[in-house]
Amino acid sequence: MEARASAKYLRGSAQKARLVIDMIRGKNVNQALAILRYSNKRAALGIEKCVKSAIANANEAAEKANVSVDPDELWLKAVYVDRGPTKHRRRVRPAPQGRAYREQRHFCHITILLSSESQEAEKADGKSGAARPSVSKRAKRGGAAAAPRAKRVAKVEADTAREATAGESKPQKKASKAASKLGAALRRRKKTEE
Repeated sequence: MEARASAKYLRGSAQKARLVIDMIRGKNVNQALAILRYSNKRAALGIEKCVKSAIANANEAAEKANVSVDPDELWLKAVYVDRGPTKHRRRVRPAPQGRAYREQRHFCHITILLSSESQEAEKADGKSGAARPSVSKRAKRGGAAAAPRAKRVAKVEADTAREATAGESKPQKKASKAASKLGAALRRRKKTEE
């Protein structure tokens, strides 16, 4: 059973609301409400109301379908924030020496999708992205951040290919050392990211 709720025209920028949304995505409803209750962000209040609305929508839909749904079993399947309009929300702030700074006041739209199916079943179906390999944040960004790792991997692969064709012992030891260093570095990076 799935239920949806959306809150439109919330005051505040979508970028600031996403900071809060990222904390609760994929969590159980009770955990999400606890995080939102004690969050220090202004956007948390509107998001908390939206989560409570989604829970009420799930209960209502379950009653209509004559299905029993435990609110404690619900989890946030999809949560996202869209940018709202800034038209008619442009203001002018006084600045020194008779100048005026333009400022835009932002709105955002929040959409929350709750699900009562277990998260393990979702991952097994492949909908949640379980089939995707885990990639570090630096590799996701690409560009210069991922370049040093790509060079090391290419170098290790070239060394292993060279030693496979030559069959010499010294390059083999060198390549195995390089591969073990690379593996250790990747394990350290993964630990720090977690």
